[in-house]
Amino acid sequence: MIDGPYLVLAALGVLGSALMAGVFCAFSVLVMRGLAALPPAQGVAAMNAINSSAMTPAFMIVFLGAAALCAVIAVVTFVLWPDDGTIELLSGSALYLVGSFGVTVAANVPRNEQLMKLEAGTPEAVRYWPVYVREWTLWNHVRALASAAAAVAYLLALV
Repeated sequence: MIDGPYLVLAALGVLGSALMAGVFCAFSVLVMRGLAALPPAQGVAAMNAINSSAMTPAFMIVFLGAAALCAVIAVVTFVLWPDDGTIELLSGSALYLVGSFGVTVAANVPRNEQLMKLEAGTPEAVRYWPVYVREWTLWNHVRALASAAAAVAYLLALV
């Protein structure tokens, strides 16, 4: 079992990555389903409004804070190489940094930016909406699963 600062770091890693897994999961199974059921013009307008308001301090602190914490855990683990939990700590960090943060930057944000350029109700927006919902939700599932797997990895480091 890990101890000392690793105990605190791993516990915070569980909390941050699990919290983000919950956010991503809720979006995939509740919000995106609801938005997809709307007429395309309304769905585009609603998603653009959500994306515009998503940059709240609370969300950014949790999302970016979890990424920063995972990076710290990875660096500290790699440099100090503890006797226990090394694989779990490095795995948890990689899962969150690549599967959550990386996917957000590489897959979800570009789709959000493309959607934001479209005016709701235009033929282009109506055509893009089903593609956006399908692709964005797929990548969001990846973020949810990667965040949950990171939380499990950090949890395993604690036992």
